[in-house]
Amino acid sequence: MLDNRKRMGKNKDGVIFPVAPNLSEMSDSYMKFIEEIKAQIQTRRLSVVLNANSSMICLYWTIGKAILDKQQAEGWGAKVIDRMAKDLKEAFPEMSGFSPRNIKYMRKFAECWPDYEFVQQVVAQIPWRTNRALMDKLDTQESRIWYAQKVIENGWSSNVLEFQIQNRLMERSGKSVNNFTVALPPADSDMANQVFKDPYLFDFLGTDMPRREAEIERQLTEHIQNFLLELGQGFAFVGRQVHMEVGDQDFYIDLLFYHLKLRCYVVIELKACDFEPGFIGQLNMYQNVVDDILRHPDDKPTIGLLLVKGKNKTVVEYSLAGYQNPIGVAEWKNQIAHALPEEFKSSLPSVEEIEKELDQR
Repeated sequence: MLDNRKRMGKNKDGVIFPVAPNLSEMSDSYMKFIEEIKAQIQTRRLSVVLNANSSMICLYWTIGKAILDKQQAEGWGAKVIDRMAKDLKEAFPEMSGFSPRNIKYMRKFAECWPDYEFVQQVVAQIPWRTNRALMDKLDTQESRIWYAQKVIENGWSSNVLEFQIQNRLMERSGKSVNNFTVALPPADSDMANQVFKDPYLFDFLGTDMPRREAEIERQLTEHIQNFLLELGQGFAFVGRQVHMEVGDQDFYIDLLFYHLKLRCYVVIELKACDFEPGFIGQLNMYQNVVDDILRHPDDKPTIGLLLVKGKNKTVVEYSLAGYQNPIGVAEWKNQIAHALPEEFKSSLPSVEEIEKELDQR
């Protein structure tokens, strides 16, 4: 039998360190281990075929956890993974996924997600390639959990996930300065706070940005797909420069949207300058008019979003005090440029989805 006591070595400076056993030394223990892994695969092979993704993810976790346990208990080195890959390919030639690289991912997967119950309930619902992106691109458990839940909620592919991580979506979500907690019921306030972010990134407009607001609005609507995706899931575009007649005077809403989950109109006012307190009064009036003219009895109160080039948080908070309409203030920027994944097209609400939602009111 293999002596499980770890061998010790000594370097040239006299420092003692543990020496990983070589493959011949761990032969008996390894043979028992690999037979147990094969039995696990054999048992789950049918369910992997019938319920491909979740069963496969759970199997990968089981293999990864077994490797971690053995390496910790018996000091096995990285070379065991190469031997495992060879043995598993020979035992299951019809199954893919047993390359040395993928087995290393299995070990890392079990390391990143020590709670098997969470694996079953959440990350097993995510494709393996997307799980690899969560491991490669994120360093903390908090961020992995946050993005994993967003993947399930929005149906992101791995490319879309990487795009959102690159654009630091988690750090921007829920960061707008707003009065939602006093203007909306708690449940609606929590949802609205997560829908809006700060800052908004309009890098798709390029670096040569016009200074006139009307031109920025025009470019945003010309890039409406990108604009909707930066706004987030659930926004449906209603119109630009929407005309309203109030007291024989003409007013024009910069951008009007409807949010399918919040069940309300969203008035967006875009400013090519820093925040000024007077902007709030104008936006508040537009919300009142939309509520009076466009809002359906089943709709929630219209939300206002003011986008500015810069702001002082304290000034914004004082400016919002006393307003009853829900209003958020955020900055917009365009200094970064990342390629937009093609898969983002599937994130847009279709015309049929919008009509179905509105017909149900």
